[in-house]
Amino acid sequence: MSPHPSFRRRGLLLGLGATFALGRARLAFAQAPGERRLVVILLRGAMDGLFVVQPYADPGLAALRAPLVLPEPGREGGLLDLGGRFGLHPRFSHLHALFTAGQASLLHAVAGPYRSRSHFEAQDLLESGNPQRLTSGWLNRALQGLPAAQQTGAGMAIGTGVPLLLRGAVPVGSYAPGEVESPAPDLMYRLAGLHQADPKLHQAFAEGMRSRGFTSQTLGAPDQDRERGSFPRLALAAGKLLAEARGPRVAALELGGWDTHVQQAGRLRGPIAALDDGLARLQEGLGEAWARTAVLVVTEFGRTARVNGNAGTDHGTAGVAFLVGGAVAGGRVLADWPGLGTEALLENRDLRPTRDLRSLAKGLLRDHLRLPAAAVARAFPDSPEVPPLGGLVHA
Repeated sequence: MSPHPSFRRRGLLLGLGATFALGRARLAFAQAPGERRLVVILLRGAMDGLFVVQPYADPGLAALRAPLVLPEPGREGGLLDLGGRFGLHPRFSHLHALFTAGQASLLHAVAGPYRSRSHFEAQDLLESGNPQRLTSGWLNRALQGLPAAQQTGAGMAIGTGVPLLLRGAVPVGSYAPGEVESPAPDLMYRLAGLHQADPKLHQAFAEGMRSRGFTSQTLGAPDQDRERGSFPRLALAAGKLLAEARGPRVAALELGGWDTHVQQAGRLRGPIAALDDGLARLQEGLGEAWARTAVLVVTEFGRTARVNGNAGTDHGTAGVAFLVGGAVAGGRVLADWPGLGTEALLENRDLRPTRDLRSLAKGLLRDHLRLPAAAVARAFPDSPEVPPLGGLVHA
């Protein structure tokens, strides 16, 4: 058999995310019926799916991004094998163990229905679940399908505000622990985005934020030690709260630091380690409830197929989503793979998306949380052409 078996088109899918604040790693909760748990992890800054899940069997990979290509599985420092065509970044040891145990699926060439390359706009569209920004989030709208008695006190946000994902008609409370910064980082990052059009104001605002210790996808390299430590601790706490008999059943977390325009290979080590360690701590905190949990990991968009002149990548389109948990029918890479040949790229620069993110979210709402069809339709209005993706979780 050839070491690079040909790619075949396979059904695959997408995901949507949330955002909440506890320091720079953030968290929110909501109630849902039954014993099933749903966790959404949003990776802010646009994770490079072609770097973390490398299609090493595609001959176009090395031609586009040789400086970022890791050794193939089985070689020193090589990728972790995902079945002969794709390889996982070697620092994702826990994620790979979940994949091997049939508790993780990796979904490639996925994107939302929007084509914005603005972090702030794309994150809002991701959370609202619509090509046009709505004033409520897709998860809050889904919970509106519950009986009124189950909506009372349905959600709790930990941080200085409630993210768009959980904003809407269903009441959501909030709690701000002492370690949350004031003002909220999300507010500061959005203000920075508003100043981008003015070179002088943007530079002054960015420098002022740096002096306050704010680092993000819009301002430069993240504080990797801080991110690596805070996110796993938050994930462990979230798992313990979700495991409580009368605890929340829906949670959302956030991890920044994925915007890598410069020296990407080194800069991603910290965020990758934080995410992998966080998944391990989340599983630890959930305990036996892990068997009834699905965790959706998603980012606002992918990155360019080609490496830029600074050994990094720029804002792109399609990327990768992870689905992990004891309830997940895993051990698969789901990809309707478009290829990396020049003619296959979107606008001659990006991995072409082949699945809509809403399909994955709809499938989880329907088959995992077991919400009625009306609730799923309310979560993602005006999208009958995007059916829920089946077979993501165990029956």
